[in-house]
Amino acid sequence: MLSYAARRMVYAIPIIIGVALVCFMLVHITPGDPLVAVLPADASQELAQQLRVAYGFDKPLPVQFGLWLWRAVNGDLGNSIATGRPVLAEVLRAVSNTVTLAIAAAIIGFSLGLFFGLVAGYFRDSWIDKVATSIAIAGVSVPHYWLGMVLVIIFSVELNWLPAVGAGPSGSGAWSWGWAHIRFLILPAITTSVIPMGIITRTVRALTGDILSQDFVEALRAKGLRETQVFRHVLKNAAPTALAIMGLQLGYMLGGSILIETVFSWPGSGLLLNSAIFQRDLPLLQGTILVLAMFFVILNLVVDIAQAAIDPRIKRG
Repeated sequence: MLSYAARRMVYAIPIIIGVALVCFMLVHITPGDPLVAVLPADASQELAQQLRVAYGFDKPLPVQFGLWLWRAVNGDLGNSIATGRPVLAEVLRAVSNTVTLAIAAAIIGFSLGLFFGLVAGYFRDSWIDKVATSIAIAGVSVPHYWLGMVLVIIFSVELNWLPAVGAGPSGSGAWSWGWAHIRFLILPAITTSVIPMGIITRTVRALTGDILSQDFVEALRAKGLRETQVFRHVLKNAAPTALAIMGLQLGYMLGGSILIETVFSWPGSGLLLNSAIFQRDLPLLQGTILVLAMFFVILNLVVDIAQAAIDPRIKRG
């Protein structure tokens, strides 16, 4: 197991370098000058050149990439062009809010997805299966930003039960575990959980139905095992694939949803990305994309290792 984990970590190194290169190049191939955000309209060529040298934009792209990557490895993602604050501090604050939202959404979406998927798989082609499948299809089909606005209209405007925007009282972005803050988390967490819930429901339903049709399940029942014991065997066989799907969905949620965080003004990485794009804040955009991509790569690595721990056949393969 340790050798398998070590191999997976080694394989992740070129992926990380490739992700860093893509993050660096994506923001450089966009049209326009990133210094427009800080230069006044009547700025002289001398001032523009001084800022270009200060931010390193006067160097060739390979040199810029090497310097940027070296600083990133040492925890320096530069300073925001728009605010002048360190990018790493801005990104970590936003990512912590996104992680909070993603964990809450994962608890809701994964629990409901597993429940609906298992029930639908066990009662395949029954009315229970049709209801669970309809919920799953609705979950992956309804635009989540539209659902967020509907929830705001119902629970914030009409019923006045939950707050509509922000992450805490008085517009605070600092999270703490208490009802005053949890109230702000409920609507965005429900909205974020809908698509993962639908995907996991459909995946687990297909897995459960396929496993129940295999010969070993009939053999287990013929041996006289109780249905709860058969259910444990079904779960064990479905776990690796289900875990992979949940890992991918958690990665997407950790990546942040620009639309959902914008609808609810949730101060996470999605809202930060939106702000960086509109302000053409190149260092902030690069840093945010890089940190989110690293989260995704590390999460996939953890899921790969967890899958191998659950299913020994993966290590042998």
